[in-house]
Amino acid sequence: MKGYVQVYTGNGKGKTTASLGLSVRAAGAGLKVFIGQFMKMGDYSEMKALKKFSDLITIEQYGAGRFVKGKPSPEEIKSSREGLERIKAVVASGEYDLVIIEEGNVAVMVGLFSVQELLDIIDSKPEHMELVITGRGADLKIIEKADLVTEMKEIKHYYQKGIQARVGIEK
Repeated sequence: MKGYVQVYTGNGKGKTTASLGLSVRAAGAGLKVFIGQFMKMGDYSEMKALKKFSDLITIEQYGAGRFVKGKPSPEEIKSSREGLERIKAVVASGEYDLVIIEEGNVAVMVGLFSVQELLDIIDSKPEHMELVITGRGADLKIIEKADLVTEMKEIKHYYQKGIQARVGIEK
């Protein structure tokens, strides 16, 4: 089976949810999945759920656990650099059928690594591997390189009424 490059971007809700849904679908078909989450650290609900698929889904986090606003902290940069090297090794190994780079677009946008480094990962992807990159603000070069691009567009969100992220729904 030929693998493609998918990008989920935009300001609307659902990018992570879509990629995690795809990971469950892939695991259900017996495919081996690797998820690398940039700029995240913590026991999110998806982490707990995906542990139930630990024989087929590997999930790792590369972040300091704090929102990156402005210049990233040295801790965030270090964790992201280590994560990027790990993703490169995972892709090069060819042992996974689906690799998801969660918040990869945002990591580029805030300067944790370059768009060229993300493009190099796309270029090094084995033929059989499906590669998904999520996060708002996808660089035009990533969009051009991808085979499928979905933009999540926010039309209306209850967050605008002051409703915080809820466990099991947004986090």
